[in-house]
Amino acid sequence: MSVELIETKCAGTVKRQEGSNPRQSYEHQTDAMKCLSIIDQYDDFSTLVVLPTGGGKTYTASSWLLTNAIDKGKKVLWLAHRQMLLDQAAESFQRYATAETMPNKTSFDFRIVSGASYHDNLINIAKTDDLLILSKDSVGRNMNMLDNWLDGQQTLYLVVDEAHHAIAKTYRKVINYVCERVPHVKAIGLTATPFRTDEAEKGLLAKIFHDGVIDGKAVKNESGIAYRIGLKDLIAKRILAKPIFDLKVENDDEICETLGLEALNKIQNFDQLPDEIAEKMAQSATRNWKIVDMYLKHKDEFAQTIVFVLNITHAIQLNKVFADAGVKSAYVCSQITDRSTGVVISKRQNEENIEKYKNGEIQVLINVNILTEGVDLPKTKTVILARPTVSMTLMTQMVGRALRGPAAGGTEDAYIVPVIDNWSNNCISWVSPETIFDGDNDFKDDTENRYKKYVRWIQIAKIEEFANILNSSIDTSALEALPFEERIPVGMYSFKYVDDCAGENEGIDHFCQVMVYDSTEDSYKTMLSELPDLFKTYDVEDLRGLADVVDEMEQQCAESYFTDNMIPPYDPRDIINILKYYAYCGSVPTFYTFDDVLRQRLDVSAIAKHIVDSNMGLSDKNSYMNSLWEDGDKNVIRLFFSREIFFRNQVDIEINKIIRPDLYAKSANVEYAKVPIESLPLHEIGKINPRLEYNLREGAFAKAKNAEGNYECAMCHKTQKTRRWLEVDHIVPINKGGKSVPENLQILCRSCNARKSDKL
Repeated sequence: MSVELIETKCAGTVKRQEGSNPRQSYEHQTDAMKCLSIIDQYDDFSTLVVLPTGGGKTYTASSWLLTNAIDKGKKVLWLAHRQMLLDQAAESFQRYATAETMPNKTSFDFRIVSGASYHDNLINIAKTDDLLILSKDSVGRNMNMLDNWLDGQQTLYLVVDEAHHAIAKTYRKVINYVCERVPHVKAIGLTATPFRTDEAEKGLLAKIFHDGVIDGKAVKNESGIAYRIGLKDLIAKRILAKPIFDLKVENDDEICETLGLEALNKIQNFDQLPDEIAEKMAQSATRNWKIVDMYLKHKDEFAQTIVFVLNITHAIQLNKVFADAGVKSAYVCSQITDRSTGVVISKRQNEENIEKYKNGEIQVLINVNILTEGVDLPKTKTVILARPTVSMTLMTQMVGRALRGPAAGGTEDAYIVPVIDNWSNNCISWVSPETIFDGDNDFKDDTENRYKKYVRWIQIAKIEEFANILNSSIDTSALEALPFEERIPVGMYSFKYVDDCAGENEGIDHFCQVMVYDSTEDSYKTMLSELPDLFKTYDVEDLRGLADVVDEMEQQCAESYFTDNMIPPYDPRDIINILKYYAYCGSVPTFYTFDDVLRQRLDVSAIAKHIVDSNMGLSDKNSYMNSLWEDGDKNVIRLFFSREIFFRNQVDIEINKIIRPDLYAKSANVEYAKVPIESLPLHEIGKINPRLEYNLREGAFAKAKNAEGNYECAMCHKTQKTRRWLEVDHIVPINKGGKSVPENLQILCRSCNARKSDKL
């Protein structure tokens, strides 16, 4: 019985085209290729090529690899994190395989592998494949499937597309796996946004990409960059269009009355608007009409336009308004069945709409999430930013869609049109599109702007605290009694990770700021120093391994390093984010110190002292505080408190501390009894002396290890490799006179501990 064969575009043989390259390389692309040829003299290297969005990263790398790798019989492994990037890479290799780029070979075999149904599977990789284009997740979970393909290779070219994502453990695991099996790996990272202002990310990338070219000479373990050019240079060369920021859509309707702590955290940490706010913006007839009206007024200047929107609901609503106004429009988004609308968006529909847009059949393309990285739409002259973002990387990618210049087949000018919404809360640090051009891709970071950025982040963390103090039903006396300066963070851990296991949030950047106070500073330092041991104990290597035990690990950290009576307290969510960051990249986050000048500018106790010392009456006090609040942008008070009632309430509390110190003094008529610390349960010891509690637990587990390194239950004697289902138990219970001392501690499995209970 014959088997029917069908054609697939995810694998095959590419036959070279005769003649020269159909695309003429620009000067910067030629320079980048020359730099790659310079560093290629080494047997192995790891370097970055940094070209702005629209600079032709994929074309530059594929053209150079066709000549210097594939034409010379060397294999190429191309990694990316999005399926669309995989298709784009394959298309580039196919299009530019010519006699000019491949003078010696007449053909090569390729294969695209990802979790998508229209791509191939790892099991089908053939040893004869010359070019493998893989999603990092598909290969990251099954790296041994590369063994046969890698076997016998002396040299391999490894490309990481959008290389700023390479700090993820999955990428590094694949890179290390390949390097262990191939003697000479030549790694090239492609990115438009290598470092930004995140020093921690810069350090992690530098560990991966450490070789470069300086003054025309290859250098090992320096620079990390073979070639780099900025936005302004490409605009001057007319390869990128000149951005015009003169127009904006102003939405006067207030988006929301107030933003709570949860909503602010979702915006700041996930770059994601809460559903109810996103829906309000999407359904706003006024907002949508203003967007369409702006387009209609400037239709001739705007020409082909991409509109970035919030979600699929927003895309549908806005598309209808464009259609009602007689504008030919369509929308594209990732392949989904939207739960709220029931609308099914397929890959084929997206491709058809993108093709119509390229051909000019559609003037406006409304986009949800998928046209930010790696899509070539050269005729786009305008982007309308109908979704706000706190991500500099996302803003760069959105703006970049309109930046194809005349020398690259694009437009002379590009209109960048943001939608400016009316937010009641001013602490959100939305990114302005102009910012990405400040300092030619190296963003301005003067002291005043840095203060404001830090204060916005601090303020998000303080909203709940200020609101609780105003709420008479919540006892905040201990917090109020604390000197106000100690309620201002000494610094913060700031970091970003991409959660590959976050369901609907998969692939989204999580931006986190963990505020650190005098009360928690040492606890965080100790916890971070011992994270490697903690992850080893739980046998966790990455985010997927962390998913099942993250709550348990957070509880372990809380019991070992933090206490319930810390004022200000720690936030369990901060511990979880730190655990996820460490699982993501295997490194502890960077600590940013808030200097004394910033803390002094926020210390309302000094304001209270001035009011009392000046013997101000009610009228003078109100005038003085009004002047401070109105001048808030300069002295960051308004940013810090966000609401005037919070500010005035805190000043009044500090005034009361000066006038009535007895209200905040501890009672002196009680002498409390003292007991030996060893008579307390372990979790109570942890509140007083986290280090002692940690040592007692670790000592108990160390005693429970057998010769094979497994943990043995003291009752049933079953062994386990990890601590996951084991607990520290008192041999003689505390309520029977037992002590928390090493000789009275043992390890039991949960079943035995439950059966034993507190019986002798």
